[in-house]
Amino acid sequence: MNTRSRTTIPETGFLRLSQIISSIIPVSKSTWWAGVKNGNYPHPVKLSARCTAWRAEDIRALIERIASGGEV
Repeated sequence: MNTRSRTTIPETGFLRLSQIISSIIPVSKSTWWAGVKNGNYPHPVKLSARCTAWRAEDIRALIERIASGGEV
């Protein structure tokens, strides 16, 4: 049985990194940040000094790109 939590991606809004890499995109934090740096993953939005999140629309587009065989 899979013990990972399942995240439902909202139509609009924001997702924190822990929501993305725990159940949506199975990569490590360092891999995710390297992908952000080189443009493979979407750039975050700073909601406050200590709060970074990603637009749900950007994560949906990433999933569609991966699913269609696009490069990651």
